[in-house]
Amino acid sequence: MVAGASGLAVAALYGGDAAGAWHTPWYAVIPLLSSGLVLAGLASWIGYRARRRRDARAASRDSTGAPASTSGTQAIR
Repeated sequence: MVAGASGLAVAALYGGDAAGAWHTPWYAVIPLLSSGLVLAGLASWIGYRARRRRDARAASRDSTGAPASTSGTQAIR
């Protein structure tokens, strides 16, 4: 979503340039798109860490009981 928003910003800048509303230099895409990609990566990393933390908390609450079988008599066929 963040990367798409930065791509739309670049498209709007160059669209305004093509329409003659203003002049956009050709090198304007580099800082806009690269900062958008960095922000998208940061947002992805934050979401990943939040999911892992939530899953770890859920797993620690679920593992309080004994295992299904502790006798060791599971037959292997």
